[in-house]
Amino acid sequence: MIRPLALVSAGTLGSRLSGFVRDALIAALFGAGHAADAFLFAFQFINVARRFLSEGALNAALVPAYLRIRNEQGESAAASFAGRALGMIGVTLVVAAALIGLAAPYAIAALAPGLLSQPAFQLAVDTARLMLPYLAFVGPVAVVAAALNAEGRVALTAFSPVLFNLAMIAAVVAMLVVNRSNTERAALMLAAMVGIAGCLQLVFLGLSGTRHARPVRIAFDPEIRTLLCRALPGMIAQSGPQLLLVAGVVVASATPAAVAWIYFASRLVELPLGLVGTATGTVLIPRLSGAMNEDATSVAAESSLAVQLTFGLALPAAVGLAMLADPIVALLFQHGAFTANDRQATALALTLLAASLPALALTKPLGAVFFAREQMRHPVLATLFGLAATVGAAVLAQPRYGHAGVAAAISLGAWVTAIWLSVVLRATRDAVMNAAGWRNLALIVLASAIMGAAIAATVRLAPIAEAGSFLTRTAALMTLIALGVFVYATCLRLSGVVRFRAIRQAL
Repeated sequence: MIRPLALVSAGTLGSRLSGFVRDALIAALFGAGHAADAFLFAFQFINVARRFLSEGALNAALVPAYLRIRNEQGESAAASFAGRALGMIGVTLVVAAALIGLAAPYAIAALAPGLLSQPAFQLAVDTARLMLPYLAFVGPVAVVAAALNAEGRVALTAFSPVLFNLAMIAAVVAMLVVNRSNTERAALMLAAMVGIAGCLQLVFLGLSGTRHARPVRIAFDPEIRTLLCRALPGMIAQSGPQLLLVAGVVVASATPAAVAWIYFASRLVELPLGLVGTATGTVLIPRLSGAMNEDATSVAAESSLAVQLTFGLALPAAVGLAMLADPIVALLFQHGAFTANDRQATALALTLLAASLPALALTKPLGAVFFAREQMRHPVLATLFGLAATVGAAVLAQPRYGHAGVAAAISLGAWVTAIWLSVVLRATRDAVMNAAGWRNLALIVLASAIMGAAIAATVRLAPIAEAGSFLTRTAALMTLIALGVFVYATCLRLSGVVRFRAIRQAL
């Protein structure tokens, strides 16, 4: 598991790092004003569509079906199934994009009534409509990516999002140079670029993956109906992190600039989440789908290892983000129109959102057991309960605590989702953690606490100066991160949780 997990993580790292560059440039272009609120509010829904389909959600529904058909009927039957899925999903999304474009003003007014009295409302409607062509590309991208994942070619799908980010980066750089003062026009131009970037992804994957999804045709046969019936709940469950964020953003939209603050903070959480959670889900689902034909011990062993790997990577990342929130936000986003006040508000949101990272990451390996069995009920219920907790807590906390209350509500919803899944799996004994696994989890918590204390003590003795140069602050921050990694790895090695020789051999 470790080798393909590392490969997917490497591709996801490239995607997330290029995404950071993109978002840092967007922050410099828009700051946290009404243009940022409008563009980022609309962009959240495009992100939901991408998470629904291309970043693991459709993969979770299509991969087990593709593998079952390939094992029972052969390669050509599996490719024909993927081709029919490609045609049906593509046409459905084109129609959906047209309908959403017509209903955009009413949908945004209903979802974000706080924007109605702000200048951001009409701009949000316009940018949303310009982004909708992306839906015509994201469906085919998702189907081809799922077929490639089922065939074990995870590198192509892992690196394809980099093209999306590179296209967006080029567009933002051009606007910073040519059209920096007119942020509304820049928002519209950048929104139109979203569809072009999606087209580039489809071309990249289509060159290598279409042979696993052909012939392409529109069909609604029993296999496609079964796929769609299972895909919709699966997409809801797999898109839980993004849905929680959208729910929070909807509540936060009543406060000017809050959408931008929460968005930029969430992007920092998504880097380790993408590396750990998405990669684990992508690799684990095909492995568990194959293990279902064996005994229950194989399933329990695979899922237990995935939970330990996920928690062991996500918890220290969450501690590091919380401890270093202010210098990280200052270094990455405080440029151009992004002010010191925006930095402080975003850092506060990041500190609170960091608490959600271990829970969001754990939902991937926990949910993978259900997806591999093609059982979607409990992951959907867990996601819906998490959404309800987020909305309820955000509505109660936002009037008093503003965007900070919304960020805390998102973290609460994430933990509700993860706890629900773990309780169900323990009750059904589908993924049982043995005594050694529980011991490792406890030692991971202890090692993360020691790492956090080491970082806090170092920052107290040698704080990162805000007035320093970019290179100086970068070097100081990287030194702190390296210190945290060293302390954490040393604690795990001394406690016997990991053996570096075994990791090298696995890689």
